[in-house]
Order: sequence, then C-alpha cells, then structure tokens
Amino acid sequence: MPKNIFVIVLLLVAAVNLFIPQEAGAYLIMYKEQYYKLYHVHHQQYPDDTMENIFWLEMALKANFSNPLYALARIETEVQYEKYCYLFMMHINLKMIEQYLYLANKFNKRHAYFYNAPWKEENLKSLEIAEKYFEIARYYWKEAVSWAEKVREKRFRFMRLGNVQFWEDEAYRIIETGTLNYGKTIDRELAMLYRVREQFQAMEGPAD
Repeated sequence: MPKNIFVIVLLLVAAVNLFIPQEAGAYLIMYKEQYYKLYHVHHQQYPDDTMENIFWLEMALKANFSNPLYALARIETEVQYEKYCYLFMMHINLKMIEQYLYLANKFNKRHAYFYNAPWKEENLKSLEIAEKYFEIARYYWKEAVSWAEKVREKRFRFMRLGNVQFWEDEAYRIIETGTLNYGKTIDRELAMLYRVREQFQAMEGPAD
C-alpha cells in the first residue's frame, strides 16, 4: 500500500481507539467481516464519508478472517472456505478502487476554461491530488485482478457459494469477459487529466 495512505490509516486507528469502549463485555471489532459491515454506501458521497469507508475497508484488508461459522457465505468444506477468502479479498479491493475513484473525481478537472486562469496554480494542485488518488486506485485494481485469478482457478469453477453470488459475478466479469475493468477506466481518466493539465500549464496565470 502507498506509504502516505499507510500513515493516514495508522492515525485513524489511533483516533478510533480513543473512543472504543474498554469495559468488559464491550463489542470488539477484530475480524475482516466485522470491519466490512461498517463500510456503507452514502446516497450523497462526501470526502469525509469516503475517507471513513477507506478506513474500514483498509482495516478489513489487514484483519484476520473470522471462523468459517461467521463467514458471509455458507461454508461447508475447506476448499469452499479457501474460495470464499479469495472472493472476499477481491471484493474488498474493488470497493477500495471505487472509494479512491470517488476521491479522485472530487479533485479532478475535466475542462480548463480560459476564465480559470487566475486560479491556475490551484487547479494544477487539484489535478496533482486527483492523479495521486487515481494511481492508488490502480494499485488496488492490480490486487483485485490477482485475487480474481485465484477465484477463477479450475478447481473452483463449478463451486458456487451462497449469499456472495455477486462477488462470483465480479470475478467472472474481470477474468472471463473483461466487462469489469477499472484499469481501462483509470487509464482513460488519467489521459484526460494529463490533457487538461497541459492546458492549464499553457495559461498565463497571475504570477506569469
């Protein structure tokens, strides 16, 4: 994971720990499935909401899996559990991509209008932040593809896990059909960002 994001996560962990009840019998969050359940989609997504989701998803990536009895799918064999773990990791990485794309688009500029020239430097800084988030999303895309490849191994092909069929569909779309391809989305967004950046750089700003 990119170093700067790791630092952010550590700070958030420290902050959250200050408010976690320490009394005996308090509900302790420690497993991947528990952290994932804290992730939620907002009707109106604000940067703070996105950072909160990134925090919970990052914790889900780092934590241990719960006992198969408490998995999000019905597990009866060790091989099913292995596939479930691969599916879970793939899905979490896909959710991380979505959150970083949300963040990137908050800072991205799709047009460089001539009347934006007085704010040239501010716009260039915003594009720099957007680029960083797009590159982080690319990191998680590579991770998601890696886990999807494991899911689509031949020994798992005819094994279906109840309650996570949507995850199965994600893996199929990534590996078999290519209809789920965040790599292309990120490349397209960055190509546009570079064009807009060149247009801003060509402008005469206040200090030029």
